[in-house]
Amino acid sequence: MAAPFRVLIFSRTTAYRHDSIPAGIRALYRLASTSASGAHPFTADDSEDPSVFNPASLSAYRVIVLLQCSGDFLDGAQLAALKGFVQSGGGVVAVHCASFAMQSSEWYGRLIGGVFDNHPEPQLGRVRILDSKHPIMTCHCSQTGRNSRTDEGSELAETERTWMDEWYNFKAHPRATSDCLNMLLAVDEKSYDGGVHGDDHPIAWCQTFDGGRCFYTSLGHFDEAYEEDWFMGQLLGGILWTAGVAGN
Repeated sequence: MAAPFRVLIFSRTTAYRHDSIPAGIRALYRLASTSASGAHPFTADDSEDPSVFNPASLSAYRVIVLLQCSGDFLDGAQLAALKGFVQSGGGVVAVHCASFAMQSSEWYGRLIGGVFDNHPEPQLGRVRILDSKHPIMTCHCSQTGRNSRTDEGSELAETERTWMDEWYNFKAHPRATSDCLNMLLAVDEKSYDGGVHGDDHPIAWCQTFDGGRCFYTSLGHFDEAYEEDWFMGQLLGGILWTAGVAGN
């Protein structure tokens, strides 16, 4: 069995703070715990201390999960350490509000792949699965057995799914932010009120960027998301893919 790699769960906020952060941290620790019996084990640490963003500390980690970070959560030297981590082949998994962070940094915006602008009130929407064969989307999680917001059993189960969340609008269309994004999920704007991107509204994607890999999902506003196997499977897949141990 391979030696475990290390994952840093970082959740510092200097703007809006999501109540679901503790649920996300608990769920990510569960992923780490259950990975011990799998092909790609990893361990996790969580922190909100930005001083960990220095080259020596970050060199211990293969992946950083930016869990709901908001505002300018890093200063210039700390952002440079994150940039060095990525350029050295490190992986980043960015969740939900992480696109509402470091908005003065062009590099950070390109790393994430989109910059949050606004969202309507949370409501049910229909998610379209754009790339069901990508390793992030084929990674299965069975922590809780919960799939309460799925169309499981219907002929649409592989292509669509009903989900409750904040549906993020971005300052620029993600496809305009980078031409290297592999779009994984989109939301059907006809299924809810308040979308601005029309028939092509991506909400989760991944990319190889500046020497490393990044997976971003705009889902994850509510505690319940972190109890859903479908969503947690994507976070697990994102960790393994950005670590370079699953898929190309």
